Amino acid sequence: MSTREFIALGTSSQAPTRERSHNSYLLRWDGAGFLFDPGEGTQRQMTLAGIGANSIHHICITHFHGDHCLGLAGIVQRLSLDRCQHPVHVFYPQSGQVFIERLCSASIYLQQTELILHAVKPEPGGMVDLWHTDAYALKAHPLEHSVPTIGFRLEEAPGLSFVPEKLQLAGVQGPMVGELRRCGRIQAGDRMVRLQDVTLPRRGNVCAFVMDTRPCLGAVALARDADLLVMEATYTSEQQDLAEFYFHTTAGEAAKTALEAGAHRLALTHFSQRYSDTGRHLAEAREIFGNILVLNDLDRIAIPRRPGGREG
Repeated sequence: MSTREFIALGTSSQAPTRERSHNSYLLRWDGAGFLFDPGEGTQRQMTLAGIGANSIHHICITHFHGDHCLGLAGIVQRLSLDRCQHPVHVFYPQSGQVFIERLCSASIYLQQTELILHAVKPEPGGMVDLWHTDAYALKAHPLEHSVPTIGFRLEEAPGLSFVPEKLQLAGVQGPMVGELRRCGRIQAGDRMVRLQDVTLPRRGNVCAFVMDTRPCLGAVALARDADLLVMEATYTSEQQDLAEFYFHTTAGEAAKTALEAGAHRLALTHFSQRYSDTGRHLAEAREIFGNILVLNDLDRIAIPRRPGGREG
């Protein structure tokens, strides 16, 4: 079965520390790789994590503060150095066009990999469809930061789950199940059995990525029913005034977002360099939301498929 996992390459915010590299993350989703917010040092962190540049198919940038994008120049050159053969799609806020162009041509190199740039424009309804395949959809929604910022949401396409009792009553078993999945209907004795007769609808996996923002409806929309919500928790409540001034989120506010959105698991990251320990982040968040973890560099989070698998 293909892998679905989220890898924290770096977990610090404005400046790296001895323990934490600049903000950067990779989501493996079956055969596709999504690199989020590559800060400085992303190439090295990928090496430590055992991730090759060819694993990257999409690059998603929430905004153009340096800790979320300064590693892009190295990444695009590494893609060409490693002769990545597939196109790489780059998604970013439209307001950052001048920065994306500078970062993608920051120094001399021989471009071998095709970069396809997608400027994300705000929409009246908020959520923007960015990329679709038969298996998943990538979406974005504006957030509320001091500069134009977007968050991302990856949704598995909805599917169908077989109901064993219905299969048994219909007389469908063994290789017949696979044929029914492929063809949509099958003759079982004297009865024509349709796929919808023996299945139930099943929502697909969702992973949400919410970085620099104050608490807002956009963050909740992105996190709705997410199997994994990765969200910034730059400060604890002791620095609530700084969080409000700089349009950031505290650990407790991230937990409230997860609770309101009905997310299933919350991973906190993007910590201010003022914190040598994140125990207070975890304690504050756990008072509000149960299924939570604090990310450290090179942590990996498996994203289990929802029960029933994607049958159709």
